[in-house]
Amino acid sequence: MEREWIAEEIHRLKREKNAVILAHNYQVGEIQEVADFTGDSLGLSQAAARTEANVIVFCGVHFMAETASIICPDKEVLIPDLEAGCSLASTINVDDLRNWKKQHPDSVVVSYVNTTADVKAESDYCCTSTNAVKVVSSIPEDKEILFLPDMFLGAYVSKVTGRKLHVWPGECHVHAGIRPKQIAKMREAHPEAEMLIHPECGCVTSCMYYVANGSIDRGNTHILSTEGMVRHVRGSKTTEFIVATETGILHKMRKENPDKIFFPASEEAICKYMKMITLDKVLISLQDNVHRVKVPEGIALRAKNAIERMLQLA
Repeated sequence: MEREWIAEEIHRLKREKNAVILAHNYQVGEIQEVADFTGDSLGLSQAAARTEANVIVFCGVHFMAETASIICPDKEVLIPDLEAGCSLASTINVDDLRNWKKQHPDSVVVSYVNTTADVKAESDYCCTSTNAVKVVSSIPEDKEILFLPDMFLGAYVSKVTGRKLHVWPGECHVHAGIRPKQIAKMREAHPEAEMLIHPECGCVTSCMYYVANGSIDRGNTHILSTEGMVRHVRGSKTTEFIVATETGILHKMRKENPDKIFFPASEEAICKYMKMITLDKVLISLQDNVHRVKVPEGIALRAKNAIERMLQLA
């Protein structure tokens, strides 16, 4: 009953304050249930851009709330827990990038969306995993490219495009642990299942690399954003799926497809930062208007250019 009361109070406060809750697909189920929009990082950015709400409560990690602040400078952006960070984003800071750029002064910088606002401000393009190939392909071939921070996504993009990239050696602490042997074992246990690999939110890009170099069988394997996974499952006649991403996505899949079976590629693929957001913290966030995320204007203006290029090529 207490959880139901908290959910009802959250809905009441949303109406009172003209607030919208945006939740990433990796959030726990009860957070997804109170959200107005649930999606991947690209979808959440697009939802932030079109909302007419005065307040955005971002149930995700900090760089996502920063992106919402950059896109919607006139709105109040809140994150229920300031400690909800990202292990991939933390692998590079603005000083690292500036020093790297000094070593390659004529380069074009392509930053994965899983980066801080000040890193985005030093970048020429942002990208998601699903449009990284398109972004890199749009850059003239005579240009040197610095790609950051995910080394697996960078290696994959280099292989697909045939472009030589300078790649930052970063990785996500959750999905770097999903290895070809685990997937092979799951395939053997569930031979009729389709394999869904999430390439977007800074996580399972390692699997993209393994598919590209042949460590994972291409047959019946689909590289999709979380929303792409959800759409694929809806339209597929297959009834079993192995899902290689953070386990939070399974809530949405099981809810929408009760007649289908989903197996996580790894039960341990849980992002502790995403799970820092709780229903109680969402309530406090709405009650007390905490915690505000506001990107300084100078950084926001520069970062917005790179983000808009990402959205144009989405």
